[in-house]
Amino acid sequence: MADSAAEARIDQALVARVLAGNDRRAFEQLLRRHQGLVRAQLRRLVHGDHAAADDLAQETFLLAWRKLGQFRGDARFATWLYRIAYSCFLQAYRKKSWHEESADDEIIHQLTAPSHTNDLHVDLERAMQRLSPAEQTVLLHCVQLGLSHEEAAYVLTMPVGTVKSHALRGKAKLKLWLAPWSDAVNEEQA
Repeated sequence: MADSAAEARIDQALVARVLAGNDRRAFEQLLRRHQGLVRAQLRRLVHGDHAAADDLAQETFLLAWRKLGQFRGDARFATWLYRIAYSCFLQAYRKKSWHEESADDEIIHQLTAPSHTNDLHVDLERAMQRLSPAEQTVLLHCVQLGLSHEEAAYVLTMPVGTVKSHALRGKAKLKLWLAPWSDAVNEEQA
C-alpha cells in the first residue's frame, strides 16, 4: 500500500481534474478509491444493514460531487468524504432507528454469527454495542478507519479533546469486558 502522502497527492490531483473541467472520470476514480471504506464506515454505523449503507454511500458520493468545489484541502480527501458520509448517516438516523433492532433481527444475527472459532469477534461486537454511541462512533473512526484523533474530530465535528476522551474510555471498557480473552490467550501461551 502506498504511503499516506502519496495517496493524498493522488486524491488532490484527481480533485483538481474534476474541478478544472467537470471530469467525471477523475471523480469515478476518486469514488473507486474510497467507496469501500465509506461503505464500511456506513455499514458499521447502521449496524450491518447493507442496503441502508449502500443508499447512504450513494447519497454521500452525490453530495461529494455537488460540493467538491467546497473541498479546501485542509484535511485529506478521505477525511472530508467520511464527514459527508457521517452527516448523511446522522440525517437518516433521525428518520430511522438502526439502533433499535427487532427481536427477529437479533435472532438472525445469532443464526448467522461466526462459528466457534470466531467467538472473540462475536464478543467484541457485543462489547462494542455496550459502549455509548459516542464511544462506538469514535472507535469506529479512530480504530477501524484508522483516522487520527484530529481527523475524527473533523469528521464528527467534535473537539479533539472530546474525541480523545471517548476513545480512551471506550478502549478501557473494552479491555475490561474482554479481559477473559486476554487471560485465555496468556494461559495458552504458558
